[in-house]
Amino acid sequence: MYYSIRHTTQFDYSASITESVMELYMQPRSENLQHCLNFSLTVDPPAKVTSYRDYMGNILHHFDIPQQHNRLMILAEAFVELTPSDAIDHLRAGGSWEALDEIAHTSEFYDYLLPGEFTHPTPLLEALRQELKIVRHENPFSTLWNLTNVVYNAFDYVPDSTSVDSPIDHSLETRQGVCQDFAHVMLALGRGLGIPCRYVSGYLYYQRSAHDRSAEDASHAWVEAYLPDAGWVGFDPTNQLICNERHIRVAVGRDYGDVPPTRGVFKGKATSDLTVKVEVTSAERPPEDLELFAAPRWPAMMAGLIQQRQQQQ
Repeated sequence: MYYSIRHTTQFDYSASITESVMELYMQPRSENLQHCLNFSLTVDPPAKVTSYRDYMGNILHHFDIPQQHNRLMILAEAFVELTPSDAIDHLRAGGSWEALDEIAHTSEFYDYLLPGEFTHPTPLLEALRQELKIVRHENPFSTLWNLTNVVYNAFDYVPDSTSVDSPIDHSLETRQGVCQDFAHVMLALGRGLGIPCRYVSGYLYYQRSAHDRSAEDASHAWVEAYLPDAGWVGFDPTNQLICNERHIRVAVGRDYGDVPPTRGVFKGKATSDLTVKVEVTSAERPPEDLELFAAPRWPAMMAGLIQQRQQQQ
């Protein structure tokens, strides 16, 4: 399958500002069954954009706009190829808890077992764990599929019911949220069972016939868990899915705080209004005039201090 992605972000400021500094996680990853064949960024006001890989292998773009402006528009366009996987029967075998426990506590998975900013344990999370009887099942895969189902059924998908900085208790109290909240709850529950889990930021090719709950015109988020015999496997608790060729991966992290689509700072006494539009369309083949590109392979660098963010739905 081929997908064309057009992600438009616009910040409108109540007064003129200066010295905008912005970082973006918008370029789809290229690995395994997914390949980003083309990617471009357009920024207005114009700015020089640089990019590098962070320590989790994500491509991060950075730019700054020193002059006065009262609007910032970012257009990210990508063309991605996804190869369908036929490994579902192999996945259902699930591996063994013994094999998972043997490797889970190595340094490779350290970050994906510890609580994060949005996934730390709370009394409400423990109450949910007991209410839903969250325990290890026969094997890791069946446990993760059970988690996907119980989170899907225990929470209502309600757009704008939370914000980008909502703590996990917000959705636990209301039993409402959007995709990043569903992902955070599942991350916390999975890590509590000793399963390395990570947050995935990306896009879902929306299909009404599939009864997708997530928003058609927004970015998406889900969970990947490590299975010894299969590697990282995606689970989508918002839509009750094992991730497939409709899930387009952009970035992975410990939770949303690591990989928001946009984040930045500016100088000035102004408020901002954020407008986001995402379009994902399918294609049978690449356009004849598509210019293939090579992703940057520069050393990993740490991200700077940032504050502006956009929520995933």
